[in-house]
Amino acid sequence: MPRVVVTGIGGITAFGENWAEFEAGLRARRNAVRVMDEWNRFEDLGTRLAAPIDRFSPPEHWTRKQLRSMGRVSQLAVRSAEYALDDAGLLGSPTLADGSLGVACGSSIGSTADISDFARVLINNSSGALNANSYVRLMPHTTAANISIFFGITGRMIPTSSACTSGSQAIGYAYEAIRFGRQPMMLAGGAEELCPSHAMAFDLLYAASRRNEMPAAVPQPYDRDRDGLVVGEGAGMLVLESLDGALARGARIYAEIAGYASNCDGTHVTRPRDETQRVVMEMALADAGIPASAIGYVNGHGTATEHGDISETRATAAVFGSATPISSQKSYLGHTMGACGALEAWISIQGLRTEWYPPTLNLHNVDPRCGELDYVTGDGRHIATEYVMSNNFAFGGVNTSLVFRRWPN
Repeated sequence: MPRVVVTGIGGITAFGENWAEFEAGLRARRNAVRVMDEWNRFEDLGTRLAAPIDRFSPPEHWTRKQLRSMGRVSQLAVRSAEYALDDAGLLGSPTLADGSLGVACGSSIGSTADISDFARVLINNSSGALNANSYVRLMPHTTAANISIFFGITGRMIPTSSACTSGSQAIGYAYEAIRFGRQPMMLAGGAEELCPSHAMAFDLLYAASRRNEMPAAVPQPYDRDRDGLVVGEGAGMLVLESLDGALARGARIYAEIAGYASNCDGTHVTRPRDETQRVVMEMALADAGIPASAIGYVNGHGTATEHGDISETRATAAVFGSATPISSQKSYLGHTMGACGALEAWISIQGLRTEWYPPTLNLHNVDPRCGELDYVTGDGRHIATEYVMSNNFAFGGVNTSLVFRRWPN
């Protein structure tokens, strides 16, 4: 079967819109969390913390017609796709429209502003602010649809809307589409726009941090004193293609996707199950054809929620043992939900290239109930390894595991 490689990467984060800015934020060991004074109007919202993208706006070369069908989440996704295609040397290529390139992308939901407009239909019995593009902006596959339409992509479309695994599932399904000969190339990733409703959802579950007076100190993944997650926003897209195709066109190769697996807990909507999380990691290792000892670093999901942190780390320790380095980038960007799998894949791939992996911020005392692992703190860690694993776990019991291999190999 074809080997699958990454030839282009693009993304938008609270730190910036390119790897240099993203890496600078990580190496500075500071987070992007701030107090959201604009949320003060929600009196029953306990958290006032988030990691927003404050400086993004659509580029001037986008037309009004193109923007009509895009809410903020689609704008983030399309712009990230534009960066990724340009990075891969494919922007404007005939490849985009000849059916050889497909799209896999997702978000937790569509644009919430448009969802609000539809809610007013039911409340006020009037169409109000709705227009012909309102549904396109709110539909669950709005990111994938807008990417394909914006660039004229005619290959297969794989929408993923699985909360925190939307981005990682998109990458995994794109990998499988190429691996099994269905597409020679795929554009894959995820996005999420920030909305107070996201914070409210976790607040109602007592899973959002309420340390509103100390934004720099939260979230605290894996720490015994954590008090919950912080929501964020962002987008990340990868260009994947068969190794033979990439070599034939002289593409720059970032890394190889060596393995992928996904399964579900089948037990509880919001409480993860470490047994099935362990299994998904083992399945990804089997798909890559490598032993657990080959993995030099695990990019953890690390949301800073009690059940999530404990379950994930116990599963990881059961597979890899106590000497395996692990860290969570949600301590920097908050929980970007549909985008986190793609952004964490980006960090994992760049880690293979630079041999540096960022620490978990605000981790001072590992929760003794967490699995015994090598938790990366301080200045981060220099690790020379051929393989890394990136894991994501979502509400509904959705589990994903991706294995990346250093290039050249």
